[in-house]
Amino acid sequence: MMTTIKPIIKYASTLKRKLEDIDPIDEIEETKMPRKQRMKTYRLCPYLDTINRQVLDFDFEKLCSVSLSRINVYACLVCGKYFQGRGNNTHAYTHSVGESHHVFLNLHTLRFYCLPDNYEIIDSSLDDIKYVLNPTFTSEQIGSMDSSDKLSRAIDGTMYLPGIVGLNNIKANDYCNVILQALSHVTPLRNYFLREINYARVKRPPGDSSFLLVQRFGELMRKLWNPRNFKAHVSPHEMLQAVVLWSRKKFQFTEQGDPIDFLSWFLNALHIALNGTKKRDSSNVYRSFLGSMRIYTRKIPPIELEEEQKEALLLMDEYQEKVTESPFLYLTCDLPPPPLFKDEFRENIIPQVNLYTLLQKFNAQTEKEYKTYKENFMKRFEITELPPYLILYIKRFTKNTFFVEKNPTIVNFPVKNVDFGDILTQEVKEKYASTTYDLVANIVHDGEPGKGTYRVHVLHKGSGKWYEMQDLHVIDILPQMITLTEAYIQIYELKETKQHSG
Repeated sequence: MMTTIKPIIKYASTLKRKLEDIDPIDEIEETKMPRKQRMKTYRLCPYLDTINRQVLDFDFEKLCSVSLSRINVYACLVCGKYFQGRGNNTHAYTHSVGESHHVFLNLHTLRFYCLPDNYEIIDSSLDDIKYVLNPTFTSEQIGSMDSSDKLSRAIDGTMYLPGIVGLNNIKANDYCNVILQALSHVTPLRNYFLREINYARVKRPPGDSSFLLVQRFGELMRKLWNPRNFKAHVSPHEMLQAVVLWSRKKFQFTEQGDPIDFLSWFLNALHIALNGTKKRDSSNVYRSFLGSMRIYTRKIPPIELEEEQKEALLLMDEYQEKVTESPFLYLTCDLPPPPLFKDEFRENIIPQVNLYTLLQKFNAQTEKEYKTYKENFMKRFEITELPPYLILYIKRFTKNTFFVEKNPTIVNFPVKNVDFGDILTQEVKEKYASTTYDLVANIVHDGEPGKGTYRVHVLHKGSGKWYEMQDLHVIDILPQMITLTEAYIQIYELKETKQHSG
């Protein structure tokens, strides 16, 4: 008989220990209690003055600093560390007794507790902490964002503009930071993600957790535009962890990557996670960025053949021009090759090219040769539909057999009133009331190919000023200076979409 009882006692004590680790008080049951009944457990807490807002940082993963568990995690509001549970023998309880730190916040339920006495604290003076952890925006606040130039003050006295805050570079994630900053200034995308209710109803298949990417991007967007931040910068740690996970480690924050690869993957991943289909209206991503073009392709006969053989081949069906319809999220602009030789003063003159020259590729007439290992094609492109936000990718890097080369050509572009109507056919142009775009974000690469750094210029619409952001460094910049940089990715906004609230 004793032999059967011993394992049961052992199992019971293990279970008790596990339950204590989680929490002795069931949070769900406690939430279900009537408010009057819960009010009886509230007390005035004498330890509120020990809270140190300077050390509070809710940008990092919500897991216990001792057990690394994500279940029932509390933040110590005195030292800023995260601990699990709040019952006897839990890590939060032990920390409160050992360090005399008494005020804790449940990171999931947003409720405050005093340990080791284990009572709930209700105090309106703690609302600012709750707001930093989970900023919320009303429709009125979102509607007035692009007309407000009101500065906010951080805990340390630093003044900052909501939306113009630095992003922490954990190691080599500046290529992600510039894309996230640029996308945070695309009005309909920003407005959609500032209100969690917009995407909270999206249903994903059971077992699919790619929706985490959407949630993390929404959280980051709300932190970037939070007018009551404790710090004038944000760490994209949780966002990047979701990126590493869902790109299957294609994009890391420990090694440099290419922003255009990240942008392309990220927009498509967001679109799919929001249950997007091939239809334009199926997600906010496609509504903002999706355009379409017609591609005319014809095969070229091999050059080593004689004229008669070439003419015979050109009559075959294989060599006739084929037309395909293709959607696009961004347009690739090809730079002319840089000069190979130095000038008479033994200096390299930095070549320049006009943006309109690059855009001639899409005028339905200019042909460009594309080579594969055995066949050559001539292609021309005709834009049939312009998106509200147009992304241009200026192809600076070319890979050859041995290494990657960077084209240093400066692109001359206006910051306002770029008319894309010049490259449209008359038939397409008549569909649009306006084909004029303004620049809203400009991503720049500095340094050697494969190394170097990225920075981004963004327009703050409320103040009408341009800002340069490189990780944590934020400075205002004259628009004339932007055009002198080695532009890599640009986002333009169609003028008629200015009043679009998303």
